[in-house]
Amino acid sequence: MPEDVRPRVRLFGDLLAHWARERPGDTALVFGAQSWTWTEFDERVRRLSGALAAAGVTRGDRVAFVDKNHPACLETTFAAAGIGAANAVVNWRLSGDELAYVLKDAGAKVVFVGAELVPALDAVRDRLPALERVVVVGGEHDEYEPFLAGAAPHTAPGLDEDDGVLIMYTSGTTGFPKGAVLTHRSVIAHGLSAGTAFPIGPGDVNLVAMPLFHVGGSCYAVSGFLYGEPSYLTREPDAASLFAALRAGITHAFLVPAVVAGIAQAGEAALEAFARLKYLCYGASPMPLPLLRTALAAWPDTRFAQVYGMTELSGAVTALTPEAHRDASRPERLASAGTALSGVDIRIVDPATFEDTEVGEVWIRTEQRMAGYLGKPEATAETIVDGWVRTGDVGRLDDGGFLFLEDRVKDMIITGGENVYSPEVERVVAEFPGVAEVAVIGVPDERWGEQVKAVVAGDQLDVDKLMEFCRERLAHYKCPRSVDVVEALPRNATGKILKRSLREPYWRDRDRNV
Repeated sequence: MPEDVRPRVRLFGDLLAHWARERPGDTALVFGAQSWTWTEFDERVRRLSGALAAAGVTRGDRVAFVDKNHPACLETTFAAAGIGAANAVVNWRLSGDELAYVLKDAGAKVVFVGAELVPALDAVRDRLPALERVVVVGGEHDEYEPFLAGAAPHTAPGLDEDDGVLIMYTSGTTGFPKGAVLTHRSVIAHGLSAGTAFPIGPGDVNLVAMPLFHVGGSCYAVSGFLYGEPSYLTREPDAASLFAALRAGITHAFLVPAVVAGIAQAGEAALEAFARLKYLCYGASPMPLPLLRTALAAWPDTRFAQVYGMTELSGAVTALTPEAHRDASRPERLASAGTALSGVDIRIVDPATFEDTEVGEVWIRTEQRMAGYLGKPEATAETIVDGWVRTGDVGRLDDGGFLFLEDRVKDMIITGGENVYSPEVERVVAEFPGVAEVAVIGVPDERWGEQVKAVVAGDQLDVDKLMEFCRERLAHYKCPRSVDVVEALPRNATGKILKRSLREPYWRDRDRNV
C-alpha cells in the first residue's frame, strides 16, 4: 500500500493551497487535451471565487451547475466553497418540470449551464425567482472563461467546516427531490475514509468518469485530489472516452456495474484493455454475481473494491476489499457490501422500535453525514436520529462484520446507479387518463441491475401512450420500461398495496434482492 500523503485539511481551499505549495508544477487535472497544474488549478478557483463574490454570492448562498462533466463544475464547487457558498450540481437529464423544481428549491443566484443545455434552462427561467445570472459554459459563445478571467483572486475569511459545499439532489419519498447539504467536514471525511480501501500512490492517475451530479462523481473526485496525483475527467463514461483515458495511463477508476457490463460485452479487446487498471472500484448498485465473476477472471491482476453508501453520507461507508473479492474460503461474501470504512459505525435497527436487531434497517454514524436536507427540517429529522443516518436499507452483519443487504425500507429502485423513488413515478402515472391506481416496482435487469415497472389498474389504457406520457414528464431513467395492467392491485387488511407480493415473482431465486 502506498505511503499515505493525504493532508489532514479542514476546508476545500486548504486542500488546493496545500498541493499548490507542495507540488506546484505537477498535473492536477486532465480533460481531453487540456491539463492544469496544482498552481493553475488553485489560481483559477480563487479567481472564480472572486467572480462569484463580485456577482453577489455570499456565505450561505447557492449556485448551480447544469451540464455534463466539465472541469468548470469542479472549479465551481471549490470556488463556491471558498466564499462559504454551495454548488448544487444538477442532473442534466431532468425533464423541464424537474429541472425547474430543483433549481427553484436550491435558490441558486448564479447558474452555470453547458452550451447544449441552454434551451432547457431558458424554458424554465421564468420560474426561478432567485436566479440573478446565467453563465454559459463552453460552445461558440462561452461566457465562463471571460467570467473567470475578469476577476481578482479571492478567499473569504471565517469559513467553517460545517458550511455547505455541495447540494446533491436525491429522489424523494414524497414524490419530489430533496437537496442533501454536504459540508467541508463530510466530504473531506469521506475522502479520508474511502482512501483506506482505494489508495492512490506516486505515478497513479485517477479516472473521474461518473456524473458529477452524483457523489460517485463529485465526492469521488475530491477523494482523488487528496493524494496530490493527477485526475482524468471525462465528459461521459462512453466507450471512446474510457479508451482514451486508458491510453492516457489511468490506473484507478470508479464505475457503476452497468458500465462494467458494457465493457464485458464489448469483446476480448475491451477486456484486455481494462486489465491494465490497478484498482477498479464499483458501486451505486449491486453487480450481478455472474458479471462480477467474469470481471474477476478477466482482470486477475486488478484489485477490485466494491463500495456501498448514499448521497446523505457523501458517498461510500462500506467497502468489499480486494482481498475479500478473491477469498476462496468465503465466496458468499461476494454478495455482501463489505465492511465499515474507517470512522464509520454500523447498527442494525428495528425500524418500528429503534432497538438493535439481527436483521433490520441499516443505520450509519460518521462524520461523512450531511448537514441535512436543504429547507426540509422535518425530512432531516426523519433521516438523522441521534446522529445516526437511517439508510432505508434492510440488512444484517455476519460474523466478520460484512454487511449483507436484504431489502429496502424505502420505496426505492436503483437502475444503472440512479436512485428512483417509486412515488415520483407513481405521481406522474396516476395523472394519465384511465389509471385508477398504480404501483411502481423495480424488477431485475442484467445490465442495469433493476428497471422500473409500473403495475396499473384502470379502464381502456393505452400502454404505449402511457409510457410516452411519462417520458414527457420524467427523466428517461425514471420512466417505466414496462407496464402491466391488472384488474386490481393486491392489498393487505388495512388497504396498503402489497409491493412485496408484486416484486416476489421477479426476484425469486436471486442472490441479492437490492
